[in-house]
Amino acid sequence: MAGLKGLKKKRRIQLIAFAFVLLAGSAGLIGYAFQDGINFFRSPSQVVSDPPRAGEVFRIGGLVETGSLVRGQGETVTFKVTDTNEAVPVSYTGVLPDLFEEGAGMVGTGSMQDGRFVASEILAKHDESYMPKEVVDALKAQGIYVEPAK
Repeated sequence: MAGLKGLKKKRRIQLIAFAFVLLAGSAGLIGYAFQDGINFFRSPSQVVSDPPRAGEVFRIGGLVETGSLVRGQGETVTFKVTDTNEAVPVSYTGVLPDLFEEGAGMVGTGSMQDGRFVASEILAKHDESYMPKEVVDALKAQGIYVEPAK
């Protein structure tokens, strides 16, 4: 009987060890699957002070700098996104959202290429008072956010 109890204990330890191996393996697979699906947000000041690694896809947000929007040079539109401390040049090939304009809040997804943010997607404010949460947080952190009038 004593040998049977030892065998049960040994089997239980093996099952627990096997469960931990499966858990670690599944966590690794989930992390691998998400590596391209997670895009971190950065303000223009963060991009300038701590440049992203080559090819890293991330989101940048801020205000479209007044006087920087250039349309009509083929399909590519260029402008600068700013958080009022730093400005990052952006280029985007495609159709901009209807509410996209100078001085408005925007968030773009893309990567840095030769000192320019090349956007694959541009999102603009929803209405006159909307600004993306990340942009509001970045402006509040710098102490320059002004609550829009209701």
